[in-house]
Amino acid sequence: MVRFGLDRLVEDFPTLLENRRLGVLCHAASITSEYLHITDVLKNIGGCTIRAVFGPQHGLFGQTQDNMVEWEGGGEGSDSGTAIYSLYGRHRKPSVAMLDGIDLFIVDLQDVGARPYTYIWTLKLCMEACLEQGIDVVVLDRPNPVGCLDFDGPVLNPDYFTFVGGAQIPLCHRMTIGEIAMLLQRTFFPSLELNIVWMEGWWRNSLWRETGLPWVLPSPNMPSPETAVVYPGMVLLEATNLSEGRGTTRPFELFGAPYLDRSFRARLEEAALLPGCLFREHGFIPAFQKWHGSFCYGLQLHVTEPRKFLPVLTTAAIVSAALRTGNNEFRFNDPPYEYETVKLPFDILAGSDQMRKQLIDGMDIREMRILWEKEYGPFRELFASVAHYPEERP
Repeated sequence: MVRFGLDRLVEDFPTLLENRRLGVLCHAASITSEYLHITDVLKNIGGCTIRAVFGPQHGLFGQTQDNMVEWEGGGEGSDSGTAIYSLYGRHRKPSVAMLDGIDLFIVDLQDVGARPYTYIWTLKLCMEACLEQGIDVVVLDRPNPVGCLDFDGPVLNPDYFTFVGGAQIPLCHRMTIGEIAMLLQRTFFPSLELNIVWMEGWWRNSLWRETGLPWVLPSPNMPSPETAVVYPGMVLLEATNLSEGRGTTRPFELFGAPYLDRSFRARLEEAALLPGCLFREHGFIPAFQKWHGSFCYGLQLHVTEPRKFLPVLTTAAIVSAALRTGNNEFRFNDPPYEYETVKLPFDILAGSDQMRKQLIDGMDIREMRILWEKEYGPFRELFASVAHYPEERP
């Protein structure tokens, strides 16, 4: 049986909360294995008080559907004295005033194992703010739904640190949010008082549906664990004029554009033997976002063998095929993107400008993969130093 960090906090470590004034960073997916939300759980524990609740991108309960939509807190919550603060609006880092009266900051966010997913960088900013104010941090661990996938994609170049990447890790990194917190502490905040409440019974080579745990959307366009499997690569399409399937019921699995035709699929399938997946023709009309209301010739990416699947390599093949069959209409988007106003969105997602230039130059994607693997040497050592869980089922 797998237990979330939140389950273990309540059952095994209640003394961590005794006489503490809490700040809680959470969202809709911050639940126990019995579907109880962390705010309700903590209110029923004696000896502690929730002073403020903080929410990341997409809102405290996932209310902002589209990408890069800011939201603001609602002042005091339903309980007197509990403030609600947004960390995806005027503030992305908690201010001194927001942290006033807090002596323990609890983080309980469901990450999806992809470097551009902003929750881990909200965590980093909160760790920085808490260090500055002398506040202890507790991170409640949750599964990485793509922990079974291999490392994939380039390692982030520090010159490209942004809100979609703040540490030298690959796009698909295999770590849980607790392990990332340890990495961030060791790399940036060694004097921060940090406690991780680890999960019980989880193994890295698991698929989400093997754990028996409930899935709650961590963001509106992450409807299922299967979406999370493709996301570490398909998120790159956000930085192009290809639709990544937002505005459909299968975001990041469906992709396409009005300017594509069947030559795109033919080019994609002949250009690379991609492991663990296949493509099926599936047109769509997005209800919002890119190509809203227009018919897109598209494909659905089906992952047939998740443990063999390489999401970033697969997306590199998709972009390469679009560059060569898109009737010269394929484009990399210009900034701004996620608070970056100078560097190209594709580059900050990929981790540098190299991947984009290699795709434009027609580099074989297998050669790109070889270059990425050469970057993994130093990262593997860092990964090994924070890896807490066994690879196989205990």
